[in-house]
Amino acid sequence: MLITRTDIDDAVAALAPVMRRTPLVASRVLSERSGCEVWLKCENLQRTGSFKPRGAYLRISRLAPDERARGVVAASAGNHAQGVAWSATELGIPSRVYMPTGASLPKIAATKAYGAEVVLEGSTVDEALVAAKRYAQETGAALIHPFDHPDIVTGQATVGAEILQQMPDVSAVVVPLGGGGLLAGVAAAIKVQRPEVKVIGVQAADAAAWPRSIQQNRPVAAESMNTMADGIAVAMPGEVPFEHVTAYVDSVVTVSEDMLSTALLTILERAKLVVEPAGAAGVAAMMAPELADLSGKVCVVVSGGNIDPLLLTHVTTHGLTAAGRYLTVTATISDRPGGLIAFLELLRDHGASVLDVVHSRVADDLYLDEVQVTVSVETRGHDHQRELRAALADAGFLRG
Repeated sequence: MLITRTDIDDAVAALAPVMRRTPLVASRVLSERSGCEVWLKCENLQRTGSFKPRGAYLRISRLAPDERARGVVAASAGNHAQGVAWSATELGIPSRVYMPTGASLPKIAATKAYGAEVVLEGSTVDEALVAAKRYAQETGAALIHPFDHPDIVTGQATVGAEILQQMPDVSAVVVPLGGGGLLAGVAAAIKVQRPEVKVIGVQAADAAAWPRSIQQNRPVAAESMNTMADGIAVAMPGEVPFEHVTAYVDSVVTVSEDMLSTALLTILERAKLVVEPAGAAGVAAMMAPELADLSGKVCVVVSGGNIDPLLLTHVTTHGLTAAGRYLTVTATISDRPGGLIAFLELLRDHGASVLDVVHSRVADDLYLDEVQVTVSVETRGHDHQRELRAALADAGFLRG
């Protein structure tokens, strides 16, 4: 059954004492690109760094006394893990969280710091969830599913309720989409009050179960799971979210890995917000032509900001490359005095800033008086990169 406005109002009242009312931040760069007035709903500033405690706290707070005594168990790559750990500790309930062996070290450390016992098992969240279900059956611990439960969806719906309070004239809401709990809740909260407002879900193209599921009118597993956005890398939509998404959501779009990394870089540079790849999915969609028909005031939910600093470095480099801001080329230059200077002067004259230079005298197609140079430079965009490559080719530095 679909959650009701009364359910959502009750959740708002229950969570008000413990959840942060996250801010809306205007985005000039997204507004200019999309032609809409774009605002970011910053759930990356929520407790534990994502929206997840909303659903987790509501679900755990409604457990009966005997259930609380047996504790709770969950499976997650990070954000739900932290949400469950924090919520359980706040309510005085023991928690165990199963995490994939490849989960980021900062997320594992944070989950432990919030009070949970962490067990690493399986290579994916789905495998960790199998272990969590087995533990729940053996011990009687309450399984706190990351998205497939009415209380979870109702808790996440408070994000939508806040958006309507903070932005009563909103015309569209764009939400990252994995298992579907957040999108289902936000869509329910929006549509029961303002059915004319568009609600759009955004998935990573390389982990997209929802388009096929909607087409076949039932949850269908994704054909591949290969995305940097681990927070929305869910193989199968949940039954409860699926019912709400099909009832309330206007459309689901997908974004590429390049779009995700470019969006993350844009948020970091222009909004000064640290966001994980999954949290940037809605921003990526606003930078793509698929949502060109939107107008008026648009709210983009930034769902989380828990990113490993090492991954942030990698994704930032990926984003710079995708945006045409970072270029690596391999050139052949004369191994005589002045050869390298001529090459570097050409880069300088064309406005490229050198970041790194590597020499090599070992290559199959080099003559005795030649050296191969691999150089990484900062550029001003794809047009600048094309101009630079053409200049290097005309000067004889590039072969083939």
